[in-house]
Amino acid sequence: MGIGVTGWLMATLWPKPDRVAAGAPLSANQPETLAPFPEVPVTVLVIGVDADRLGAASNQAAPKGPPNADALLLLRIAAQEPLQVLQIPTELGVQLPGEENPGRLAQLWRRGGVSLLSDAIRDIVGLQQGDPKRYVVMPRAALRRLVDGLGEVEVVLSDSYKRQDKTQNYTVMLQAGRQRLNGAQAEQLVRHLPDPKAVPQRRQRQNILVEGLIEKVQAPSGIEVIPGLVNQLNTEVETNLSRSEQLSLAAAIIASPEPVRISRLPLAERAGEQTLRQIDAGVSLPLWPQR
Repeated sequence: MGIGVTGWLMATLWPKPDRVAAGAPLSANQPETLAPFPEVPVTVLVIGVDADRLGAASNQAAPKGPPNADALLLLRIAAQEPLQVLQIPTELGVQLPGEENPGRLAQLWRRGGVSLLSDAIRDIVGLQQGDPKRYVVMPRAALRRLVDGLGEVEVVLSDSYKRQDKTQNYTVMLQAGRQRLNGAQAEQLVRHLPDPKAVPQRRQRQNILVEGLIEKVQAPSGIEVIPGLVNQLNTEVETNLSRSEQLSLAAAIIASPEPVRISRLPLAERAGEQTLRQIDAGVSLPLWPQR
């Protein structure tokens, strides 16, 4: 049954190889040269973990321990509509059946991996059954390689960030203003968290990097570097996307109308010193995607 369902799912998302384009040959700057576009929008869960590499026993963070989900994004990708990105707060409170107290959504990664996180996010957001159909798990080393492989990312920072954490062997040194970040600097930007309650501000910085990455993918150089970059990342990320599917989604992102739509979940006001957050009680499902 599993093989049959997988085959049916691929057939509904991606065109068969022999359906690729009759007619005039494609020029080198057309995204379809990478791969045919998906036939329907595809939802992808991106899990940024706070370990340096896949399979690492420690998160190399503070407090030290098993890796957690450090950033969570949902992407809705289609060639005919703007790319949609949903930032999911890792500090959302979730309570598993049989447990007395809620814990952070980020901790579900160490408890049940992609499957448990996907199920929880589906329920929180109100996604259709079966979504997200695809996932990518990206440790820090993969983020650095992604940025360096794209050829640095341009961002505009409203503030300067300086911090040295000897316990993590970690330094942040970024100046305000327009600049190009390499992989190590991009990691500094999205990792910087001087206060446990400053996670919303860190999500804003992650948002800046996401926008810069998308602009870089959609730049003329994107079509040239993406095939090689997919090969380089093959052993550094965990995903259920095949190589051809990755190229297809990259092509769809390049072709998608601008601007990208980045949204956030509506959160209730923080109560006192609490660190766990909740979805605003006044909203109804589904919370995403935007229509």
